Amino acid sequence: MRKLIDLLNARPKDRVIAAPGVYDMVSLRMAAAMGFDALYMTGYGTVASHLGLPDAGLASYADMVGRVEAMASMSGTPLIADGDTGYGGLLNVRHTVRGYERAGAAAIQLEDQEFPKKCGHTPGRRVISTDDMVRKIAVAAEARTSPDFLIIARTDARSSLGLAEAMRRARAYAEAGADVLFVESPESEAEMAEIGRELGSKPLVANMVEGGRTPMLSNSRLAEIGYALAIYPVAGLLSAAAALRTVYAHIRATGSSLGSPAPLYPFAEMNRLMGFEEVWAFDRAHTEI
Repeated sequence: MRKLIDLLNARPKDRVIAAPGVYDMVSLRMAAAMGFDALYMTGYGTVASHLGLPDAGLASYADMVGRVEAMASMSGTPLIADGDTGYGGLLNVRHTVRGYERAGAAAIQLEDQEFPKKCGHTPGRRVISTDDMVRKIAVAAEARTSPDFLIIARTDARSSLGLAEAMRRARAYAEAGADVLFVESPESEAEMAEIGRELGSKPLVANMVEGGRTPMLSNSRLAEIGYALAIYPVAGLLSAAAALRTVYAHIRATGSSLGSPAPLYPFAEMNRLMGFEEVWAFDRAHTEI
């Protein structure tokens, strides 16, 4: 597996690394088979698919580290994993970082929200003090066993405290040991360009949420204004939900899936994706005739 930091440093300057959101093992296997440079284990989608709950601080470290291990073990693609607030205080942050690294993630994302956190594109987010988050980032950097395991520091201060405060915090987190910076929820292209100008000495994350607070920009435009990595946390989840609603509504209305307008992934391809061909080959090799 290539190191994420090497991928970030080696990317063409007119492109950003595009990391689709993966939220369960089917989406993980689908994305891993498609040759992406990196994948993003979305907290929103993982909590929704694994627990059926909103991304509102309800998932625990134990819930999430198991998902990290399952996804990382099945993919040779670097996995960026959402670690929320670190699931508690400084000791919890150390435990979370060590657990995510041991589980096989390439990077952990930690945010400066109060616990319990809220999804970054929903209202009501509150942030801890800069000093408290600086200590969390310092502990996270100290806790990892390899510098190849990246610390992504996210600040949610833009929505409640303004852009200038969010960028001030991001600089402090970089000084504390963060490898990658993530200013959540800028609300215009001009704000995103300012983030790129002011913070571009570190790789920057753009959070591309369809229907969210931040404008959706092209890959080339994100690179032009200074970003290195674009995550698409809910694109797959929203697409899957739309297809499910369509086919289920058709079955409810007609009593059959025949004629459903929802596109169906071919059953034979699904078998191949999930590894049935290996099972069948094993059976042929070990079944007595």
